[in-house]
Amino acid sequence: MLGKGGSGEDVVSMTDREKMRRLAPLRQVEAYWHGLCARDAVPLRSQIDPRGMEDALENAFLMERIAPTMAKIRVAGSHLNDLMGMQIAGMPLSSLIAPADRERFGQAVAELFAGPCIVRIDLTAEGGFGKPDMEANMVLLPLRSDFGDQTRALGALVSHGRIGRTPRRFVMRNVEVTPALTGQDIVPADRPEDMAPALREDPARFAPRTSAPADSLRAPITERGHLKLIVSND
Repeated sequence: MLGKGGSGEDVVSMTDREKMRRLAPLRQVEAYWHGLCARDAVPLRSQIDPRGMEDALENAFLMERIAPTMAKIRVAGSHLNDLMGMQIAGMPLSSLIAPADRERFGQAVAELFAGPCIVRIDLTAEGGFGKPDMEANMVLLPLRSDFGDQTRALGALVSHGRIGRTPRRFVMRNVEVTPALTGQDIVPADRPEDMAPALREDPARFAPRTSAPADSLRAPITERGHLKLIVSND
């Protein structure tokens, strides 16, 4: 679109406008997280209230660290289930990633919790018969458990393109890792082989307590007709 006089100075890119609209759920989730974040500590899992990101619930998810480079989805909006063609709660988040990129993805997950850091990832879906072109964007935001350890995270994923045949898995095009806290330097995540034996060999230490905080996304999400909530209580 051109402004008065036919010059290109006032051009408005419809492509950029469409991208901004498409990424709105990610921006809403991240803005909500920043609103809860203290200067020296990331939010607690128990602080998450779905009413703060109501328009992004189908794209949002909560996950828990179960190993240095792996996190399991605990609560998922319907969009992730649609991409996989199945209920994804209880599965590793890496299930959405193509096998060739899972090691790289695991390192991003490790940095998410170790930093703590914000992780933003640009994705492209694997192609094939019945699998049209698709792009996606993901944001991962660290959270603390009630014990104060950084073993929880809030995330969101949006995709652009027809889903086609499922499951859809994604190749990582770009990864951006930034400090989560003001004035913080990124702390490189240790490699799994450098972890203490108890941490490396006993992922169960990260398993949720039987008296874990109530799934605060449950009731508000199920009140919205367009969102199907799946909760894993393993």
